[in-house]
Amino acid sequence: MTSGSNPAEAVESSVLADGTYDVVITGTGLTECILSGLLSKRGFKVLHIDRNPYYGGACASLDLQQMWKKFCLSGSIPEELGSAREYNIDLIPKFILATGKLVRILVYTGATRYLDFKLVDGSFVHTGDRPHRVPSTPMDALRSSLFSLLEKNRCRQFFGFVQSYDPEQVTQRGPDPRTMTMRALYDYFGLQETTRTLIGHAIALYTNDAYLEWPALPTIERIKVYAQSVARYGSSPYIYPMYGLGELPQAFARLSAVHGGVYMLRTDVETILTDTETGRVCGIRTPDGREARCRFVVGDPSYFPDLVHRVGRIIRCYCILRAAPAHIREASSCQVIVLHRAVAAERRNDIYVLVLNSAHRVAAPDRYIALVSTVMETADAEQEIEAGLAILGGEANILARFLTVDDVFEPIHDGRECGIFVSRSYDATTHFESTTEDVLDLYRRIVGEELMFDDKPV
Repeated sequence: MTSGSNPAEAVESSVLADGTYDVVITGTGLTECILSGLLSKRGFKVLHIDRNPYYGGACASLDLQQMWKKFCLSGSIPEELGSAREYNIDLIPKFILATGKLVRILVYTGATRYLDFKLVDGSFVHTGDRPHRVPSTPMDALRSSLFSLLEKNRCRQFFGFVQSYDPEQVTQRGPDPRTMTMRALYDYFGLQETTRTLIGHAIALYTNDAYLEWPALPTIERIKVYAQSVARYGSSPYIYPMYGLGELPQAFARLSAVHGGVYMLRTDVETILTDTETGRVCGIRTPDGREARCRFVVGDPSYFPDLVHRVGRIIRCYCILRAAPAHIREASSCQVIVLHRAVAAERRNDIYVLVLNSAHRVAAPDRYIALVSTVMETADAEQEIEAGLAILGGEANILARFLTVDDVFEPIHDGRECGIFVSRSYDATTHFESTTEDVLDLYRRIVGEELMFDDKPV
């Protein structure tokens, strides 16, 4: 993609769609589609384009034939896998916290009318021996086999404090999460190192330990959201859309269209047009010479290679299983977080395992879909995900698998000066909290204020 001058100074060209918009959004990944819906609802005139003939971008859901083609596999699809059309394999598989930020956005926008959800059966953490259900309440702590008798009591006290803590009640006795770090709060309750890692990574859903030096209150709020999500349905904090995550971008696309948004697939951007006086974006030009004027441009990193830098790589291994993994057969769909400390002392990143089956209409009957993902730390992708693949039952239970290593990009500037706002690549986690944080941050930078949710129950 190149930069060009003000279209008013360029040679005459044809108009793209209606010609003038508030914002042009490039790419139909989930981040971009949520923003399209939010901005359209806000009153922005939106043009949303994608170079592909389908919605979803990096978040698309593919059938088995499409997976075979994407990964350049030779030969026909084995009959034991079942019908190729019965599969909807997410390229970026993630679950949705039942009371998390994405659900709040879905309720706020009304996009839920275009979607059907089903509960995910369980959330587990692997600490070295086998997967255990993630505890999030005082009673869970007492029942869990993860902790010693003494640690159970300490966890019970910690979760009890979290449940009862109200930042508005300034006269509360005990530790003050507003003024102390999370490390200091853990110290106050005397929690062991493995317990701290479990709480921070499997409940608060942080991807590293930087949060330990931050004020404790945001972590307290994250733990509460997780516990509330479990309480919503009783057995798991996560829900998942029927027919795969590819349904989410399409739901927000429909929402945007209801509010006047215009969508154009098979439409690429060749040139970003800028005002020669201000240097700000003022439009886009397609390869066939059509132009649209706008105040802002939003897009995923693939459209703006000069405006992003690589910050890491993610290993993703998509597997089709013969049967449910042995240690989690009680849950036909689930998340398992393999804590980094359980893999190797020197490892810094957790390994995420996600399992789904035909109940969510993403696999053939009696077959399971699994994803193993993690941040790449060495040059050996296969070795790094061994601990995750072992949970699936090893090669005897894996009928087919597809391995990829994807670059992770972040924008090099916040977009306020030039008017070009670039989203971040999707991370290795199996939940959408980081994605929705990116959406809300982009919204704040574009609109100039926070998104204020209606006081509707979620």
